[in-house]
Amino acid sequence: MPDDMPALPEPEVLKARLEELAQARGFLLPHHGALAAGAPDLHAAYLAMYKALTVAPRHLSAFERECVWLAILVAVEEGIGTHHLELFRAAGGTDEMAETLIALTGFADGIDTLSFAQRHWATFLPALDPNAAYARGVAALSGERIEPALVELCLLAVQAARGSEAGIRHHLRQAYALAVAEERIVEALSYLIWPRGVNCFLDACTIWHELMVAGEVTPSPRFAVWAEMKGQGPFDASSGRSVSGFEGGKRDG
Repeated sequence: MPDDMPALPEPEVLKARLEELAQARGFLLPHHGALAAGAPDLHAAYLAMYKALTVAPRHLSAFERECVWLAILVAVEEGIGTHHLELFRAAGGTDEMAETLIALTGFADGIDTLSFAQRHWATFLPALDPNAAYARGVAALSGERIEPALVELCLLAVQAARGSEAGIRHHLRQAYALAVAEERIVEALSYLIWPRGVNCFLDACTIWHELMVAGEVTPSPRFAVWAEMKGQGPFDASSGRSVSGFEGGKRDG
């Protein structure tokens, strides 16, 4: 066992920490006890990441944030996220809005279904335009209940959660067409890190980067720095570089 193992809390200290967390949040999920008892340093980092990702105000309003979260929860079938339903209500969300978001999430696979039909049956359905047909369906379901830019952010997150490249491309293009600020796009997509993992976020950002490089969307000067950065991608052994930053004698990995 390494000599520099982090200290573990005494039972009394652990109990006090968990009670304080439960009081502060209004509920306590079981994994907090496991982390606090067996990996307190990781638990502290986990709480800091959670606060920065889902609690601290960024570029979406509280209502917009909870709309995106509601759509994500439906997409990933995460029934345990009931606190987001409470926050959705507190931010002004209504039954009609919730129904609309749930229906839109359910319709998300329409982009892939329509694309399938176009690929295989173009001879029989020559007028079928998957993106146009999907957009009409989204507009019909959303009506005027949810603002269009917010619909695009919600469905972009949903399509990323589903791993739909066609859906991600569609909603990124639509978001740019509506002049949605890129930092708002980042915020909506970044929520997926929590329920789906960072690779889901990575995949969506990879597609976004491809759209910028291809000129299909035009980034702002700040995001153009990202678009123009060379050498992005996984480690390539033929590059002459070496993997670094994952080792170290002081547990810096």
